[in-house]
Amino acid sequence: MKPQQKETYVFNTRFGKITALKEEGVIKAKSIRYARSERFQKPVPVEYSGMDITFPDKTPVCPQKLSPLVEKMIGATPVDEFEPDESTQYLSITRPEHIIENEKLPVVIWIHGGSHEIGCGDLPTADPAEWVKEQNIIVVAVSYRLGLFGFLGGDEKRAPNLGLLDMIEALKWIKNYIEDFGGDADNITMLGQSSGGDAIAHLMISEGVDHLFQRVIIQSAPLGLRHKRQKMSAEFLKKTEIIKDETDVYKMMDDYGQFVPSVIKYGLKAAMPFGTQYGFPPLCREEESVEKWRSTAKKYDVLIGLNNDETAFYLKTSEALNKYFGKGLGLKIMDKTVEKTTDLIYGTPAKIFAENHAKGGGNVYLFRIHSRLKDNHIGAPHCIDLPLIFGNEEAWKSSEMLKDIPWKNIHEHGKKLRALWAEFARTGKISDQSERPEILKIQKIES
Repeated sequence: MKPQQKETYVFNTRFGKITALKEEGVIKAKSIRYARSERFQKPVPVEYSGMDITFPDKTPVCPQKLSPLVEKMIGATPVDEFEPDESTQYLSITRPEHIIENEKLPVVIWIHGGSHEIGCGDLPTADPAEWVKEQNIIVVAVSYRLGLFGFLGGDEKRAPNLGLLDMIEALKWIKNYIEDFGGDADNITMLGQSSGGDAIAHLMISEGVDHLFQRVIIQSAPLGLRHKRQKMSAEFLKKTEIIKDETDVYKMMDDYGQFVPSVIKYGLKAAMPFGTQYGFPPLCREEESVEKWRSTAKKYDVLIGLNNDETAFYLKTSEALNKYFGKGLGLKIMDKTVEKTTDLIYGTPAKIFAENHAKGGGNVYLFRIHSRLKDNHIGAPHCIDLPLIFGNEEAWKSSEMLKDIPWKNIHEHGKKLRALWAEFARTGKISDQSERPEILKIQKIES
């Protein structure tokens, strides 16, 4: 029996004719290039050329090293379906197959996580089709430069914050063209998880973003690692100077690991050596950041939060640590370590961020996702929010993180969570009457 042939759909847009795929109730326009760049240079927006735009056979991704932990806990990366591309300015649009004529749907822009080092906008585990169909929204997934190419720099030859600048170009493209896909250009919500949430928080105080988005959903942003990174970044930049002109990107990816800053020397922030850098465009100086967030608070509705056991993703999955801390007194020490590090990196910074936003007159909600399963030793770790938001059972079937969690549990809680997040994207509010999953604690923060 032949596999079912996928049906195509053509969007006639002001950017050009864009060929998309119809499948299972949604239309996907994949890997649309929104900008171009040379190595270590700022992105240049792509202009209308009159040429037809078709999706590539393989998904373009920024060159990167696979993470054994991510491969184990989330699932194997389909590397055969990817094509390395240093100029990784692409976006993909997923919308319902059937919409009312002239209807303008709320738009959610997905900024993926991965420590500013790995991932892309188009992973099966973040396929938004389920959410799009349930809630009648449009989701735009953005890919951008990572690691050495996007989040390390600091001199005239290697500009910092290039990944952020890529995102800004994507936002401009979406603002200009999303109405041609049925989206509302004046109702745009940015959604980011982990380093994607960190990036969105910093986009709120970036130059050149006025009127490009109205709301943000920040999940599990490691804002506790954002402070005093200058010396670490300068050292990392200097040490990687010898590989900056390497033409073989695979060799470049193999080599840079030996130059990663020491956690012993720089503390926990060295666990995420790539990142946003204050004092360089489009960001202010670090000492100005809190006041800048407060002064822009009225511009953005904010939904920010975390999972209750974030660092269990790293600590409780370590065979070496489990050997000594997997039971008895050792397990109590492990649980306390997870609690303390989760609050240090994620919990307390999220609370401070929310309170500062409220003090600035902004509308803000703070949430926390818990595990309610008695036999789930890992609790609610980093990334547990992803299957809740995106669903896609097939994509998550090999996930070690979910091995003790029935998919029915994920689906039932996820459907309610997706409805709440879509409500926020539509209105900037979450009604007291809206149904909440029992795993979620959420509160509106008042000034």
